[in-house]
Amino acid sequence: MSFARWHRITPGLAFGLVLLAAFAAMVAVPGLIAHQSPIAIEPARALQPPSGAHWFGTDDVGRDVFARVIHGARVTLGLVAGSLLIAAVLGGGLGLVAGYLGGIADLAAGRLADMVLTFPPVIAGVVITGVLGPGAGNLVLALSVVYLPTFFRIARSGAIAEAARPYVEAGRACGSSELAILRRHILPNVLPLVVLQYVILFPLALQIEAALGFLGLGVAPPTPDWGAILEQGKNFILVAWWLSLWPGLFLLASAVAVGMLGRALQSGPGSG
Repeated sequence: MSFARWHRITPGLAFGLVLLAAFAAMVAVPGLIAHQSPIAIEPARALQPPSGAHWFGTDDVGRDVFARVIHGARVTLGLVAGSLLIAAVLGGGLGLVAGYLGGIADLAAGRLADMVLTFPPVIAGVVITGVLGPGAGNLVLALSVVYLPTFFRIARSGAIAEAARPYVEAGRACGSSELAILRRHILPNVLPLVVLQYVILFPLALQIEAALGFLGLGVAPPTPDWGAILEQGKNFILVAWWLSLWPGLFLLASAVAVGMLGRALQSGPGSG
């Protein structure tokens, strides 16, 4: 399916892709977009409003907010994308094998996944990072653990459905091994479900990452992170509104962009 066809049918998708391209540029080359340092402290320029010199203003220690928000995109979006990728690969792989083979291992893995899913994602993230402590690695671990059961269940359900189809029995009758059937037939049919789930979960994981950063359980300062910048801005909301406005808008815009992509993938090319 060509992009042109998607564009004709869902013009909102084109807007979402433009936003995604912009955020991808921020993640890939933030230094080319924001030339000032995101961590350089200049107390003499503290809490300056947006201007030609500082497009998004400065914070309470004189750091350029525009540079911090742009560089924060790499931290925030990169952590979320990486965490979900780990959860999708591990959870999806386990679910694929468990759903296809079944047995005691499938039952045990399913019960473990159900146990993790009983906790709200935010609470689970707070508990894990609270026990392990703040830091990028622990944040990635927390988000991966939180969403791994979801990918497990999606892949498992897809594998169970595919395993009951006639082509699986035909493959066995032709002498194909279980591994070959799993790799050549089951995986290609389950993979789109996992990819769609990845896109759907991205805005939710983004909210949790920002919430953990806001609570001080994210990356260590002075590394720029949208949630941490929001937390910093709450102390100056009445005198420096720009500290909270810009990271909040960027969080919203990135969630909307991925949400548009997810809606397009769910609806398919035939929807308007």
